[in-house]
Amino acid sequence: MISFKENIISIKMLTILLFSLSFSGNLYGKTTIESRPNILFIMSDDHTSQAWGIYDGILKDYVKVDNIKRLASEGAVLDNVFCTNSICSPSRAAILTSQYSHKNKGYTLREPLQDGSKNIAGILRENGYETAVIGKWHLVKEPEGFDHYNVLPGQGVYHNPVLKSKENWQDGYKGGKKYSGFSADVITNLTIDWLSKRKEEKPFLMMTHFKATHEPFDFPQRHKDLYRNVEIPEPESLYDFSPKTTGRTFKGQKLEILGGRMVQATIDPENFWTSYPDLPFSLDGLDSIAARKKIYQKYVKDFMRCGAAIDDNIGRLLDYLEESGLAENTVVIYTADQGYFLGEHGFFDKRLIYEESLRMPFVIRYPKEIKGGTRINDIILNIDFPALMADYAGVEIPDNWQGNSFRNNLMEKTPKDWRNNMYYRYWLHRTERPGHFGIRDERYKLAFFYGQPLGMKGAMKESTIPTWEFFDLKTDPKEIRNAYNNPQYADIIQSMKNELINLRKELGDMDEQSPVMQDIFKKHWN
Repeated sequence: MISFKENIISIKMLTILLFSLSFSGNLYGKTTIESRPNILFIMSDDHTSQAWGIYDGILKDYVKVDNIKRLASEGAVLDNVFCTNSICSPSRAAILTSQYSHKNKGYTLREPLQDGSKNIAGILRENGYETAVIGKWHLVKEPEGFDHYNVLPGQGVYHNPVLKSKENWQDGYKGGKKYSGFSADVITNLTIDWLSKRKEEKPFLMMTHFKATHEPFDFPQRHKDLYRNVEIPEPESLYDFSPKTTGRTFKGQKLEILGGRMVQATIDPENFWTSYPDLPFSLDGLDSIAARKKIYQKYVKDFMRCGAAIDDNIGRLLDYLEESGLAENTVVIYTADQGYFLGEHGFFDKRLIYEESLRMPFVIRYPKEIKGGTRINDIILNIDFPALMADYAGVEIPDNWQGNSFRNNLMEKTPKDWRNNMYYRYWLHRTERPGHFGIRDERYKLAFFYGQPLGMKGAMKESTIPTWEFFDLKTDPKEIRNAYNNPQYADIIQSMKNELINLRKELGDMDEQSPVMQDIFKKHWN
């Protein structure tokens, strides 16, 4: 016969079990209220995969990335993470809301998150996490869903930055407090300070967002001599001066524009919108080849120096976790909000469906689940990031989220129905970089440059003629030859067009309310 005392014990144990299971959000019920991990989400601006050293490429032996490599050796490197809209604000909105731009309404650089939107910080906060964001925000309005924030106004500045908190928030560029030092160092200092004072009884979500490596690619004095007398290798397509040589259907953002900005900042520093490091800069007397070479060398060296400062601070954050005993139960993610051109196709900046812009570098460490040195090839999107964090936290994913947790993928247990392609759309139309959407699978890429502003904030009103581009990433990984008109690929292209329509229907992005787009589809789809 079971005693009264044994009954009470059994009831207590059952209650504890049920309570724990209520916080389980993954397939195996591993996440309980007692075991929920902390999450340190570190993100830089434009720190493209070519400059990470863990993705091979011509810069891998030059970049200073000891701590990125440290994370990679202790966790997983993801080889196929992609952005759904390669520009700062939309990507950040997607990472917070798990929605494409047409769902969260963050199309360009000027739209805030919608009031009351269910972002990942707010959801984790409602479920017992302490949440904070420090550094770049770039989503117009005051942050929601965070217990603490201290963020840059707009892009912020590299040296002696102003950051805005609850105590001194004003819209726009007003308000805030100035801090002494280089921005990445300051943001790390503030992160460590918050972590040291947090409520230890709660798990945390800390989002540390660096301004680096955004233009003007500045760096702290400690890195000023890095690469000083070094000739950096050039990308294969650096001297692509014209779409005619590649079949490309648009002009693109050429390096000469960046070079012109550097010259102008030298000539009239008081009135130019930014200041580049290591000026003066001149292109006097140089032909087109020599000028592009000079612009590239300065640009890529400044970029890597700026990236070295990020790596320094990743190391400081990892050391803090180790010293404070938090490392074992903390998920550490380092990523960038999108990719960036480092001279490929003769370009700088991002925005395009081309690989350098589309691809997001990504490393993650979680000692309890992820084996060190793992490489994951699955197609992952930025809208998947919040779903992963929710999964770790044991929180149910909202019905209106479009992303999926890739927790099982990271443990090398990829679901059989995982995606084998992805949808991309860029909305901020300009004639040199037209509005476009497209599909990328494991080998091929098809893009439709529809070339319309569609009333987007900041878009150029002048339209362009709709065009198609297609690339075989196996035979042409650098996307140097537009193969859309190659009859060899006719059947593949038609199949991808069909799949593109299916994806657009599935995601609810059919342009049904736009007569202009419907007319373009009739005339230019086939």
